[in-house]
Amino acid sequence: MRILIAEDDLVSRIFMRKFLSRYGECDVAVNGLEAIDAFLGALKEERPYHLICMDVMMPKFDGLKALKTIRDIEKQKGIEESKGVKIIMTTALNDKDTITNAYDSGCEAYAWKPIEIDKFVIVMRKLGLIE
Repeated sequence: MRILIAEDDLVSRIFMRKFLSRYGECDVAVNGLEAIDAFLGALKEERPYHLICMDVMMPKFDGLKALKTIRDIEKQKGIEESKGVKIIMTTALNDKDTITNAYDSGCEAYAWKPIEIDKFVIVMRKLGLIE
């Protein structure tokens, strides 16, 4: 499995990479623009990501804008929703509007920080990413 971790906080990025590396090859991005570039590069290489874990609050281009852009790119390229990358938003924000916006924009799941590994693994199983 190929995984992209889009996270501006160094400690969170290191934690996510250490945790997720047991499930697949992990790349990192520190903002939404880098996440979009990595996503496009993976498509161009014909080695698309299976999972993107994306922080909501990032500099330059936040996670919600990046999420919307990635879903728009998938539509433009004719990628069916069921075959698109699974996106789990990660954030310390716990307000209803942000959560609703994330799901309306096309994320599959929403995880609050600090990340609870057991719950995160359950979500990855439900998304069919791991057994």
